[in-house]
Amino acid sequence: MNSRPEPADDYEPIAPGVYARAQARGQEVLRASLLDVAAQLLAAEGPAALTMRRIAAEAGCSTMVLYKHFGSKDAIAAALYHEGYARLKRRLDAVPRGSDPADYLAAVGRAYRDNALSEPNFYDVMHGPGIPGFVPDAEATAAAKQSLAVLHDAARWCVEAGVFRPDADPDEITDVLWAAAHGVISLERAGHFSGDVAEQRFRTLTSAAAASFATTTTTATTAAERTARR
Repeated sequence: MNSRPEPADDYEPIAPGVYARAQARGQEVLRASLLDVAAQLLAAEGPAALTMRRIAAEAGCSTMVLYKHFGSKDAIAAALYHEGYARLKRRLDAVPRGSDPADYLAAVGRAYRDNALSEPNFYDVMHGPGIPGFVPDAEATAAAKQSLAVLHDAARWCVEAGVFRPDADPDEITDVLWAAAHGVISLERAGHFSGDVAEQRFRTLTSAAAASFATTTTTATTAAERTARR
């Protein structure tokens, strides 16, 4: 029995043909593509649209495919959370380390913003009540924290290299920079900042946050400038 819902005559799926294309590229690509469809549905129509039948209709597959990969609707919510942070981790891991810790920290910050803006459908699930009733478990929150290991490493390097004070805590630096970045990105996504203004506000706030950990006033200015520049 085919469990794929019959579409209406004027029905236009969000992601036509995604199942057939992704299936040809392997199971991991297929799973990620199904999550893309679910995230697009969530962003476009809200959590009420996040049903197995609706996701299957949008992806062009049967509900059995979804049950095979995820097991349940609740598991899809958890998978969206995990996938969002996995994509963030891959983006941050790809930042070249280079030889200058302050430049590296700045590049990691820019990569964080780039990821947030290029993966908006996952961002709300990662950082807010995008799916009512979903609460990440301890394993999920640990995986989320691990995605920021690159930021933590960059902060620790800045301490060891003397860019930041020797008594500065890399955990605190990571949390403060994360909070600063998330705050300004959230305002940008809500439409309060746009274009060049949004980018400048991100630079200003994150550079100020970084400068608060610097060794001296002179170093603070240098760290802020490096964090702000491209």
